[in-house]
Amino acid sequence: MSEKQEQRAAEFSELRPLLFSIAYRILGSVGEAEDVVQDAWPIFQAEDDVRSAKAFLSTVVTRNAINTLNSARIRRETYVGQWLPEPLLEDPYQDPQRSAELADSISMAALLLLERLSPLERAAYVLREVFGYSYGEIAQLLKRGESACRQLVARARQHMAAGRIRFDADLQHRDELAERFFDAVRAGDVDGLRQLLTADAQFTADGGGRVPNLKRAVIGPDPIARLVLSAYRDLWELGARLEVRSINRQPGGILRDRDGRVITVIVLDVADGQIQAVRAINNPDKLEHLGEAAPAEALGQELRRLRRERREG
Repeated sequence: MSEKQEQRAAEFSELRPLLFSIAYRILGSVGEAEDVVQDAWPIFQAEDDVRSAKAFLSTVVTRNAINTLNSARIRRETYVGQWLPEPLLEDPYQDPQRSAELADSISMAALLLLERLSPLERAAYVLREVFGYSYGEIAQLLKRGESACRQLVARARQHMAAGRIRFDADLQHRDELAERFFDAVRAGDVDGLRQLLTADAQFTADGGGRVPNLKRAVIGPDPIARLVLSAYRDLWELGARLEVRSINRQPGGILRDRDGRVITVIVLDVADGQIQAVRAINNPDKLEHLGEAAPAEALGQELRRLRRERREG
């Protein structure tokens, strides 16, 4: 490897966390974000005149992410059931000066709000509001005038502000509430779950047609508590175990089968001292980056057998 190639490789490696974080927020998909970043490497390696590695790679990744999002939005129009972003355990990019923006923008609630924006609005908002790029830099990245980019960001801000959830700032309190939620699930405590949920709490699940999933959100503490306990009671009997984890910078957990394979990821939105939303990502295609996914068909057969035995016995 030549000296130039070694330098390019070092620059790409240093910038990779930033590039992934930009692409993930635009796409809401871990796999697609990783592909977009990786596709930028041969382009960067082959380019002779690169004055700024950050500017060049940010441009390539952002434009490729927009192109990918355009085709992904068409696929999502025919997605079976409710679409949720792929869960992310750790954001690889850290910037102490923008820690609040980074944390807020990666939550499931924020990513779902971003889905309402056009690809250009989404990219401009992410670059400006999350990563602090100047309007001049955004104009070069998007091949738009600065005035047009300001308008894109302004429209995006309005959409985001209209639906934004103000999460509890006390991380310890959020984690304690999540522990109480999962303890109640394990104990089969319906009343305990009801008390933790707001009156208008929502439960959504993303199965993508790969596993049985809900056609629409379930609303209200009582139906949510009963649904959650009914869904997970049988899994406990089959030896499933829950790991309480931070998911997309929010409290949540990973449910694994007795062999350690991933069944589902649960994410909680906590605001004003209660849980406002429970989201379950069940689609095996969205869980592969967290480890081997539990085979949906085999798990379904086990659940049917368990229920049949319960009825007969």
